[in-house]
Amino acid sequence: MKRIISLGMVLLSALAFFSCGGSSQAINKSIPQAYNDQGRKTQQIYLATQALLEDCKAGKLEGVEMIRHTRLDTLIYNRDEKTLDIYFNRYFAYRPMREKSVKAIYNRFREELGNSFNSYDITMYSTGVPIQELIPNYYIENQNDRVTDKLPVNPQNIEPIVRNNSKPFVPSKGLYGRHIALWNSHGWYYENSLHRWEWQRARNFQVVEDIYPTAYVLQYLVPMLENAGANTFLPRERDVNTNEVIVDNDDPNSGYSERGNWENGGIGFAEGQKPYVSGDNPFQLGTYRRILANDQYASAEYKANIPETGEYAVYISYHHDENNVDDAKYIVYHAGGRTEFLVNQQIGGETWIYLGKFKFFKDGEAKVEVKANHLSQTKYITVDAVRFGGGMGNIMRNGLISGRPRWVEAARYYLQYAGMPEMVYNIHQDTVDYNDDYKSRGEWVDYLKGAPFGPAANRDTAGLDIPIDLSFAFHTDAGTTRNDTVIGTLMIYSSKGGETNFNAPGDSAELAFPDGQSRYVNRDLADLIQTQIVEDIYSKYDPAWNRRGMWDAAYSEAWRPNVPAALLELLSHHNFLDMKFGNDPQFRFDASRAIYKGMLRFLSTQYGFEYVVQPLPPSHVMAEVLHGKVIRVKWQPVLDPLEPTANPDKYMVYTRKDSGGW
Repeated sequence: MKRIISLGMVLLSALAFFSCGGSSQAINKSIPQAYNDQGRKTQQIYLATQALLEDCKAGKLEGVEMIRHTRLDTLIYNRDEKTLDIYFNRYFAYRPMREKSVKAIYNRFREELGNSFNSYDITMYSTGVPIQELIPNYYIENQNDRVTDKLPVNPQNIEPIVRNNSKPFVPSKGLYGRHIALWNSHGWYYENSLHRWEWQRARNFQVVEDIYPTAYVLQYLVPMLENAGANTFLPRERDVNTNEVIVDNDDPNSGYSERGNWENGGIGFAEGQKPYVSGDNPFQLGTYRRILANDQYASAEYKANIPETGEYAVYISYHHDENNVDDAKYIVYHAGGRTEFLVNQQIGGETWIYLGKFKFFKDGEAKVEVKANHLSQTKYITVDAVRFGGGMGNIMRNGLISGRPRWVEAARYYLQYAGMPEMVYNIHQDTVDYNDDYKSRGEWVDYLKGAPFGPAANRDTAGLDIPIDLSFAFHTDAGTTRNDTVIGTLMIYSSKGGETNFNAPGDSAELAFPDGQSRYVNRDLADLIQTQIVEDIYSKYDPAWNRRGMWDAAYSEAWRPNVPAALLELLSHHNFLDMKFGNDPQFRFDASRAIYKGMLRFLSTQYGFEYVVQPLPPSHVMAEVLHGKVIRVKWQPVLDPLEPTANPDKYMVYTRKDSGGW
């Protein structure tokens, strides 16, 4: 006999008729009527469940945290098959689950139930899955017990899109070969209803959220990920230099030249008429060039006229095709010498691809050279524009440009400049830029990856074929406390793939990515990052730092990406104590390092590799003159008490001449 009992609902199995055993059935007034009506066993189960929840909320179970909104939702009691399924509401899953805590929950529940249920198979659920599946795979000791549905399906084994060939080492236990999409909050945007450009968030404690996370993402997090070997992609401009120089094959006066039998390859980039209006795509205004890769004397050169000495990001563009080489050689000549890159031109074309940031002198050597001396006799190399520097905003909205540096602007505008189709950034047909902006970030991730993971408007859009491994949105939150405590750290993920009602039973939203991988992997990513952040802050700054929930919710940046994704609200930019920490550069470094470590642990579990966290920077650096022109440089290694794998054993020493580059 099977009984399904839910608050406000009683469903009886069609296979058996349930009898209460007569009119003398005991009634417990503390039990809801739906459970009271089903007999003593049901009452017993209900009371045991309530006792369990009370113990969990009171912190009586070691390692178990539970918020006060957690409730029983449904009981399914099958006496014939001796099974008992207990469904809790979504708040049960707001706190992290570990093997130890799940075991403690089941043990306590059996104690409350008593011996009459010893032979029953009991399963507890929240957000539609058994609670043991809420444990990240990383924390499951026996690999055979890991949830395989959360692992990648047929992971691609291709060359990274960009490799720094001048580095004398490959971080084999880091993030080499991984491609990570991430971004830093909102940005300066056009408010259609007011016909003006403005911030999306309010000013508080000398910051505005639209650019505050940039102090973490650009200054610390992105370099950490790249030093570990990852390629990073941002939907906002990453270079704060307001100068911009573009050298393009379509502009004979820009500094482009070529040797060899190059030919016109088709539609590509041209600057065209600026500023750009809605629908303009500079990557469809010009042409690109191509050549057979084995032309040993062929090359293309991009010589830039640098207007001011400084650091400039260097971006390249090309046409990607499966018939291209996966190791096109690019050489950047800069104030520190030359740096060589290998670029996989089978992916990632028709947009700006970041090589690195370099120092250039005004009117000094600033050149990018592409070599066609390749062994392949059938593959091609393609080239298009090269860009130096971040520049100023150049997207016009109803006759107005932003007047701000491009790095300040919201993602919607950079994505247009970066060649994205309108289905990515103009979702509301020029009516609500605010909504377009936050929606465009996830749609951009899907376009980078391409079919069948493409944007919501067309999953079969070819896109750029870049194997994005994860997506990460970095935000800070609002809210204040009335005492000397912090608001703390919130993580948001989505187990469903649509704008849906997460409380509705039987929701038909996608529970898997297009290749079948479970979207519950998003929870793994969110848990690992939040856990690392909070534990590191506990250890170094505030033992009372508030670990807020992990919300399974329909936030656009959490559900739109068709890759593992998480949205972080690190702290409240609205609360004094949060910002007391948040304005400290060392705190920003440590928080960013925690995010990097969380991502590293997540990806090591996903792809089954052993990881090593990059060591901390050395300290006590000093130089002393010994005799003549001999100088000795000394430093002290810094061990990381929070990370046993981050022990340095050797260092690379770089030199520069005078005020040159590295």
